[in-house]
Amino acid sequence: QVQLVESGGGLVQPGGSLRLSCAASGDIFRIDVMGWYRQAPGKQRELVAKISGGGSANYPESVKGRFTIAIDNAKNTVILQMNSLRPDDTAVYSCYAHIAVSRYNGYDDYWGRGTQVSVSS
Repeated sequence: QVQLVESGGGLVQPGGSLRLSCAASGDIFRIDVMGWYRQAPGKQRELVAKISGGGSANYPESVKGRFTIAIDNAKNTVILQMNSLRPDDTAVYSCYAHIAVSRYNGYDDYWGRGTQVSVSS
């Protein structure tokens, strides 16, 4: 059993910063990818950032240059630093991880419960 526990989020003014953290725990053999998605009301879920266990990161154009993702393999934790936040960044942010629970199993996707990020003056 794998669990993802998110922390961070909240209300911030435009131009401000927030830091999200997601820790994976349980039966983890290897983490392939960890990342964050977000979903705003009435909109489809979209990728915010993802990072491989080797540290290769990807961002969509909407957050590139403002958001930074980092992974701590020793702690099975991914951090999302969000700077220069805008009102259109308001959404529920959910952590996900692509994890193998043993050397005999394939990889499966796991999700956190989500945390609200609100950007408003």
